[in-house]
Amino acid sequence: MRNKIIFVIVATLLCFLGYYYFFSAIIAQKEIFVNVKKGKFIVSVTSTGELFAKNSLDIRGPQGINTVGVWNIKIASMIPEGTVVKKGEPIGSLDGSEIVGKLKERQTELDKAMSQFSQAQLDTALDLRKLRDELVNLKFAQEEKKIILQQSKYEPPATIRQAEIELEKAQRNFKQISQNYEVQKDKASAKMQEAAANLSTVKSKVDFIQDLLQKFQISAPEDGMMIYARDWNGQKKREGSQISTWDPVVATLPDMSLMVSKTYVSEVDIQKIKKEQKVQVGLDAFPDKKFTGKIISVANVGEQKPNSDSKVFEVNIQIDQKDTTLLPAMTTANMITSEVIENAIYVPLESIHNEKSIVYVFKKEGTSYIKQQVKVGKTNDNDIIIIEGLTEKDQVLVSKPANTDKMAIKKLKK
Repeated sequence: MRNKIIFVIVATLLCFLGYYYFFSAIIAQKEIFVNVKKGKFIVSVTSTGELFAKNSLDIRGPQGINTVGVWNIKIASMIPEGTVVKKGEPIGSLDGSEIVGKLKERQTELDKAMSQFSQAQLDTALDLRKLRDELVNLKFAQEEKKIILQQSKYEPPATIRQAEIELEKAQRNFKQISQNYEVQKDKASAKMQEAAANLSTVKSKVDFIQDLLQKFQISAPEDGMMIYARDWNGQKKREGSQISTWDPVVATLPDMSLMVSKTYVSEVDIQKIKKEQKVQVGLDAFPDKKFTGKIISVANVGEQKPNSDSKVFEVNIQIDQKDTTLLPAMTTANMITSEVIENAIYVPLESIHNEKSIVYVFKKEGTSYIKQQVKVGKTNDNDIIIIEGLTEKDQVLVSKPANTDKMAIKKLKK
């Protein structure tokens, strides 16, 4: 009987141990421990950017369209983006329908001005001819009165006086009409000058619009690869888009020898970013390609991120190398090195937890684990520095186990 009891006890213990190791194995399979690392810790900020040429030549639409009352022009046609063009080759055209309407209005004004000029010429010629004819007649009349006066020297004094008076009146009339002729001639000259000036002004407007229309066929100013320009909202200008008098750029010819990645960094990370910091740049289109670069500018003022309450700061990264795979508008992955800390102890970010302002990890202890309070330092995209609470010999759980909320935290010694 005694042997039977001992056998039952031993069998029970064996079953218990079997279940314990069985479930421990299951737990060990579910929970993943990682080693605490010690070594060089790189504080970095990762962001997505877009390539553009640091230097480029703008291809602009015609200047001065606002002088004819037009403020926006639609792009009628554009060759495909990325086309390599030679100097003078056509790259697109603008819709000139509104300008043609303005030209018709100015042409009507020109016809009217030409008619007014011709009428002024005709009126001036007729008026001055009439005055010249009158002067000739008055001159003859004056000569006639002189003859009458000469013939009246044997007449009575009253008759002679009457002849003298008639001659004086004829002389006075001739003098008045002569003066009037000079005034009318000056007036006619001023009228002609005004009509000619008006005609010249209207004609210059017509000539300007005609020259403007010639520029609606846009050509490449130099050799290069054509890249569409962007509107104020970041959208590329293409067929159907509009250019304005304030932003007449249609496309650009980038200098591919010096490329820049434009990226945006969140307001949380911007304090880590400074000019001249080193950057590793990758291309989404060519994952195996890696380049180096440096930050050349950091915006002082943030801007609102679309569809978000957060603000971002523009950062420009100049790439050190030249490569034919670097093309405008390519997407880049930028890893900005903010700081390098030697001999740092660090763990994955996922292993850090927080409870009532106490930061802790699940530290391996024997075959189980404990909640260990830690003091943390700087972070990067994947890891976080442990200032106190762990050593490089420890292991921690990557994720938080279930049913551990009531588990006590082992706090750091003060």
